[in-house]
Formats: sequence, C-alpha cells, structure tokens
Amino acid sequence: MTRLSMKLWGAAALAGCLLLAGCERPPIESIQRGYRGTGMLQVYNPRTVEEVRASNEVPASIPLAPGDSPKATTVYQNVQVLNDLTVAEFTRLMVSMTTWVSPKEGCNYCHMPGNFADDSMYQKKVARRMLEMTRHINADWQKHVADTGVTCYTCHRGQPVPAEIWTQDLGPNTAANAGNRFGQNAATMQVRLASLPYDPFSKYLKGDANIPVAGDTALPAGNPHDIKETEGTYALMMHFSGALGVNCTYCHNSRAFYDWDQSTPQREKAWYGIRMVRDLNNAYLEPLGPTYPPNRLGPTGDAPKANCSTCHQGVYKPLFGVSMLKDHPELAGAKPEPVAAKK
Repeated sequence: MTRLSMKLWGAAALAGCLLLAGCERPPIESIQRGYRGTGMLQVYNPRTVEEVRASNEVPASIPLAPGDSPKATTVYQNVQVLNDLTVAEFTRLMVSMTTWVSPKEGCNYCHMPGNFADDSMYQKKVARRMLEMTRHINADWQKHVADTGVTCYTCHRGQPVPAEIWTQDLGPNTAANAGNRFGQNAATMQVRLASLPYDPFSKYLKGDANIPVAGDTALPAGNPHDIKETEGTYALMMHFSGALGVNCTYCHNSRAFYDWDQSTPQREKAWYGIRMVRDLNNAYLEPLGPTYPPNRLGPTGDAPKANCSTCHQGVYKPLFGVSMLKDHPELAGAKPEPVAAKK
C-alpha cells in the first residue's frame, strides 16, 4: 500500500468514525404500541434514558403540616395568593419552594432580607404569578396533567430559572438581500438540528396557527396547505419528539397520521397540552415582560415562555409520571372556605 493510499484509507476511516459517532449505539429497545405491520413502535436507547433519569428524580417531601393552625394572614404581612393557607401550611410550602427553586440562594432570592413583606424584588412578583399559574394548571387543565399535576419543581428542578424556556428567535445573521430563508437551515436544537423553521413556538405555542396540514386526497386537490406550512408543522413535531423523548408513533398511527380514529390516546393529551401551553404563555408568562429586568428578556424584549420541554425535559411524562401534587395539595387550587366561615 502506498503512502498516499494509507493516508486516504486513514481519512476514510476517520470520516466513518465521525459519522458513526452521531448514531445511536446499541442496545436499542423497541416497544410495540399498535398492531403489527403498522410501524407502531417506540424506540428507546437505555443509555440515553439513564442519562435523563437523574434530572427527573423527585426530591423528598416535608411531612404534611397540620391544618388546625391560624391563617397565614394573621401572622404574615402582604400575603396575596396563599391567603387560604394556615401558618403551618404556608411555612411548609415556602420551605419546599426554596428547595425546588433556589436551594443555593435561599429565601433571599425572592425576599428582601429583614423585610419579607417588601415587594421591591421582581422575583417575588414573578413567584406570586407562578403560584397562581400552578394552581390554574392543576385545577383547570386536568385533561392534560390529570391527577399527577405539577409543582414548581416540575419546571425548575432546583434552579431559579428553568433550564427549558424560550423567547422569540431572531435567527442567524445573514447578509442584506440574501434571500428569504423562511426560517430554515439554522440548525437549532429547537427542531433537533433539522432543516426546518427554527422557531415553531411563536406561531404555534403562543399564536394559534393551524397545525394539521395532512390531506386525505391526492394532490393537488383537496388540501389548501402549502409546503411552508407543512415545514412549520414538522418543526413543531420535531420539538415534541425531543421534548418527550419519543418518536412520531407515540401519538400517531404511521399508516394514517392525520386520522384521529387511528391515533393513540396520547394524541388527545397532546391536543390539550398545546392549548394549555398557549394559555400559560399568553395569560401568565408573556404579560410578565414589564416585571423582568432587561437581562431576563429575549432579544426582541419578550418575556421567557414555556414549551413542552419546560416540563417534560426529555421524558414522556414529567418526572417519569411521579406525582408531587399529592404531597402538596395546597398547589391543587385555592382551598374552599370552611362551611362554618361561609355567610
């Protein structure tokens, strides 16, 4: 073998290794979730599943507080959201929230030292709204979260700012008059590095643009949607896949993606989930823009918002389906007044 041949062989071997490095190495597990021959398989790599397991472990809960102590409003000042809780319940939740959101910073992440009633810190104002949002999810969006529910930890995982949030993406810098890219080829992780529109969130998870584009008749008749719309839908589907760690057949039957009658129950869950995220972004998260300091806003000045990854973080059910809400019923919604107290 000549020296040139050896160099070419070595270059080819290196290129092959680099290509293989991007592939999933065995063992791969597949789970059949539909009739044979329909391609209804979920494919998992135990190695990558194990990698996300640590970040989806549930922290230990503080024992439930007795419910017979005085109302928190009789002891603490400026309680605006959790005014239905007792002192014991309120204190327990505050300690839990500190563990979930700011374990390093402690209470002073939201509260002014020496004056917890003070409202000058933006974090406290945001936390109030997030508590209202959490109760809203658990009380009004059970068709998506069911009885499992959510807590602050579902998104925060021990960090003041959740790892998975989004603001409007301006896209890559391009030369003037370089043509209309239609938001493509930016190779962002939002769409799993696919050649698809890089911002599927502004249109579908804040706006209410139509998502289904599949037709059940041969082209060109019967389907008013164009290729650009189709690429936008696929970008959103790629986000779903990465956010939940699943493939398309988690929700769809591969023989008829458009057909609801042949889809799995998870597709209905996803339908409600999309509308829940839109609700949260428009009613709770985007309006917080004026509350945040400039460094917490996106390039266009918009507030951080949620997508599917915010809660799911790579698994089909947040925290692998373990419910923290049962140990924190005060987040399920406002407690009803005792019968004796009603007039």
